[in-house]
Amino acid sequence: MRTATITRNTSETQITVSINLDGTGKAQFDTGIPFLEHMLDQIARHGLIDLNITCKGDTHIDDHHSVEDIGITLGQALKAALGDKLGIRRYGYAYVPLDESLSRVVLDLSGRPGLEYHIDFSRARIGQFDVDLFSEFFHGLVNHAMMTLHIDNLRGSNAHHQAETVFKAFGRALRMAIEHDERMAGKMPSTKGTLTE
Repeated sequence: MRTATITRNTSETQITVSINLDGTGKAQFDTGIPFLEHMLDQIARHGLIDLNITCKGDTHIDDHHSVEDIGITLGQALKAALGDKLGIRRYGYAYVPLDESLSRVVLDLSGRPGLEYHIDFSRARIGQFDVDLFSEFFHGLVNHAMMTLHIDNLRGSNAHHQAETVFKAFGRALRMAIEHDERMAGKMPSTKGTLTE
């Protein structure tokens, strides 16, 4: 089983992430940020990844530090669980609709961090959640998972639907990328010979 547990403590947040890439989509969260937990659940369920995330953060100020640092710690856990990446598909993509909204996510577990993030949210907040923080989450994730990630919300007028299609598509694209390819068994899916740097 490809698993990892990462704990990251700063003066702003105390976070533990446990991940099982060969799971069934079970998820447990205690972050104090309900809408983020709803989105993280999409990653777990659609990626068939088991996730357990706890965060104690300075949410009395705002959610910024907690959301960004959860992205960082999840990225670190994903990188650790993937190990040397031998035999994986490496690339993943998904289109996901929800009513009027449609999002596309394409990723490469390349060992090189990069984010192209294109979401024009229809409003600034979903309930109490500031949608600007999704960008911070994904920046933290890609920089520490060492992946290239392209996120495009192609259309949508309901901000909740826009966010949900992005996270569902990310989960499905990640599921594809981390799968073992029988034809690549024991092989590195890179002419460079490594996907870790």
